[in-house]
Amino acid sequence: MDGHLIIALAVFIGVYALLIWEKVDRAVVSMLGAGLLIFLGVITQESAIHGIDFNTIGLLIGMMAIVSICQKTGMFQYVAIKSAKLAKGDPWLILLYLSIVTAVLSALLDNVTTVLLIAPITLLICDELKTNPYPFLFSQIMASNIGGAATLIGDPPNIMIGSAKGLSFMAFVTNVGVIMPLVMLVTFIILKLIYGKELTVAQEYRDRIMQFRESEAIQDPVLLVKCLLVLGAVITGFVLQDRIHVEPATTALFGAAFLMLINREDLHHVMGKVEWTTIFFFIGLFVVVHGLVEVGFIGTLAKKALALTGGDIATATYLVLWISAVASALVDNIPFVATMIPLIDDMAPALGGEEAIMPLWWALSIGACLGGNGSIIGASANVIVAGFAARSGHPIGFFKFMKLAFPLMIMSIAISTVYMYLRYL
Repeated sequence: MDGHLIIALAVFIGVYALLIWEKVDRAVVSMLGAGLLIFLGVITQESAIHGIDFNTIGLLIGMMAIVSICQKTGMFQYVAIKSAKLAKGDPWLILLYLSIVTAVLSALLDNVTTVLLIAPITLLICDELKTNPYPFLFSQIMASNIGGAATLIGDPPNIMIGSAKGLSFMAFVTNVGVIMPLVMLVTFIILKLIYGKELTVAQEYRDRIMQFRESEAIQDPVLLVKCLLVLGAVITGFVLQDRIHVEPATTALFGAAFLMLINREDLHHVMGKVEWTTIFFFIGLFVVVHGLVEVGFIGTLAKKALALTGGDIATATYLVLWISAVASALVDNIPFVATMIPLIDDMAPALGGEEAIMPLWWALSIGACLGGNGSIIGASANVIVAGFAARSGHPIGFFKFMKLAFPLMIMSIAISTVYMYLRYL
């Protein structure tokens, strides 16, 4: 075996092992791996930079900057409290409404930011209702990953796939988003059967919810108007991407800069709110995976995958869908998707070309995003909600979560399999 191939593979496995171990910051791990590949001569610095997807990086930074400014308005807290009051304190309806809010916001912003803002409000509402917050947090995790799967910007795997293949916001909505309402509906019918009867509270606790004043959640009405206008313009830019021929990263960064200008935001303060550890994690990961491409490992793997599927597009699609789902339930879906993108790219010529393999990209998106629901470590949003739950004295156990979450994830992939068959195969 070629020396560079051995080193690249060893570095990749080492990075993956450390990411699963979770004892070292994942940004540090990926940057160390990227640096090692350059120092050991596997790839050059120029080649490493070529492997970084700057459209993904730009889109993440732009949306993080916009959301960090929007947070100051209190709009997310307003929507959460309003939803609880619309439910008139009924715990099941509150669970349902907050989950719908989580899914919609996850589709239009990103699911990590959404749960960061909705989970604390949920815990507060549950405290007032004197009820166990577990069903509420569980359903929000499900909703965040289902909603995030629906659009280009909802979940990091979609941002990576869309950027790598030039797929637009509307392409994700019309190919992936259309099946998510059905997945959401079936998921919540099952949750209703499981939790519906136990979610009852006394009237006096319901009355406490009705005393909340959602208007007090709005901290800055003028900024709220500016944020809504800019968010609306940015999402319109995403929707019209095919017509205006402007990449999502440019739209998001322009929107962030414009919002900072009209609200006279301090650049350092806004940039300080950007999750730089996530950004550098992506940069290092892109380089590590690019190393595998450069040494020919991904090409060899693609040939073996083709042999396994017999060159049949339907078999390849189902394989990608189910492997992505199970793998994403057990490990972080971001490095998995980063590895799968060049692998599927290499399979394209033998499967009929770029147009013919489009079902594989949608299968990867659905599998990676919905697979994140399979365990408490399957997606970043899950880990964040678990953190809030633990700090509030209601820890979410790994096996307790997986006992229900994994079958629900399998159910969602089964629905998606039927969808893929009827729509593409």
